[in-house]
Amino acid sequence: MDAAIAREKQLKRYRRDWKRNLIERENPAWNDLAVGLGLARLASPPSPAVDPGTRPG
Repeated sequence: MDAAIAREKQLKRYRRDWKRNLIERENPAWNDLAVGLGLARLASPPSPAVDPGTRPG
């Protein structure tokens, strides 16, 4: 658990584009990985093309 928390804190400092590249390298279809853990699927999957956290320009 301590290692997972440390990794989360480390990733939090990285830039958004680096995080997006990491996700797309490991999960290019942006599949809902929670389903594999026995959790319910989201009602509508997020679109990887839309990133509300960035602004144009």
